[in-house]
Amino acid sequence: MDSHKKIKFVLVGGFLGAGKTTLIGALAKLYAARGKRVGIITNDQADGLVDTQNLRSQGFDVGEVAGACFCCSFNDLVSTAEGIIEREIPDVLLAEPVGSCTDLVATVIMPLQERLGDRFDLAPFGVLLKPSHALRLLAEDADAKRGGFSPQAEYIFHKQLEEADYLLITRSDQLSEQQIDSLKHLLAKAAPGVPVFAVSAPSRDGLDNVIDCIEDESIAGRRLLEIDYDIYAEGEAELGWVNLSARLLEVSSAIDLDHLASGLVSKIASKVTDAGGEIAHVKVSVLGGDCQAVANVVSNDLQVDVGLAAKRSVIGDLQIVINSRVAIDPKKLEEICHDAVVEVTSSYDATLELGLSHALRPGRPVPTFRVTV
Repeated sequence: MDSHKKIKFVLVGGFLGAGKTTLIGALAKLYAARGKRVGIITNDQADGLVDTQNLRSQGFDVGEVAGACFCCSFNDLVSTAEGIIEREIPDVLLAEPVGSCTDLVATVIMPLQERLGDRFDLAPFGVLLKPSHALRLLAEDADAKRGGFSPQAEYIFHKQLEEADYLLITRSDQLSEQQIDSLKHLLAKAAPGVPVFAVSAPSRDGLDNVIDCIEDESIAGRRLLEIDYDIYAEGEAELGWVNLSARLLEVSSAIDLDHLASGLVSKIASKVTDAGGEIAHVKVSVLGGDCQAVANVVSNDLQVDVGLAAKRSVIGDLQIVINSRVAIDPKKLEEICHDAVVEVTSSYDATLELGLSHALRPGRPVPTFRVTV
């Protein structure tokens, strides 16, 4: 590839649990099938991200920016992108920001355009939303408008919609036509003039529309927000974040990876609900040899989904990684995750070794750069 050719830089935003990683994986496969080289950058407030492990297991070159959001670690984002470029210059670079972030046009897209516009071709900014959140938070009926999150956290959700160049309703294969039409009606009021598409990464429905948006020559990031950083900070601080790792050693009989991953998510979700927490996203990865299972749940009232099925049972050491994002005290969430691992794995003939655990509330966002009108 010509080293002077611009790399298409694609930022895909959306609230926690919207399905960004699944969509990015599907887009990466589509681009690869078209003969394009693809790099991916993931982002989290702490180390130990299931998404990074998941995408790497699919064979993609993945860099991770951990410890802060893209906007607050802009230089790390650039250096991570440069690391991927040094290994093999990609045609497309897909980047997934932290799900509780907004104001990304002013703090990521436009600073990239100003400083590295000669290297990157910035794609229009797409924002995903999960139907369960949108139907509740945008409902016109006051009785149906129940969020579970505080007004400050809901503020982040609304701001994410406001700055999008296009919006994606995910999990369309699980929705009726009536539900999709209802969501499009609500979004037309919440984000007037913004194109809306229904997509399903597993079935690939609507992905051609996403590619068309990415390849559109329109200027990326046309909607600068007016945003109250005090409210934004309060909304992020409502969420408890826990990344926890563990290993199962001396496994003497075969363990079904999908069953273990879904069992852990189910146990955590049950304990969170009993404790009065509101789930934004709980995700568990179980890795054994060259096989991986990933299960998740994105709401208190939704079933566990095995997004990446191993469809295998394994004898041997297993690695477990848990990422939980819940409106609850992070220390309580850490206790819940710890207890769930102990309880679920106690039924196996194996030795549990608990690894690192990181519990936090996101701090106030302090962008490295912020472009204003």
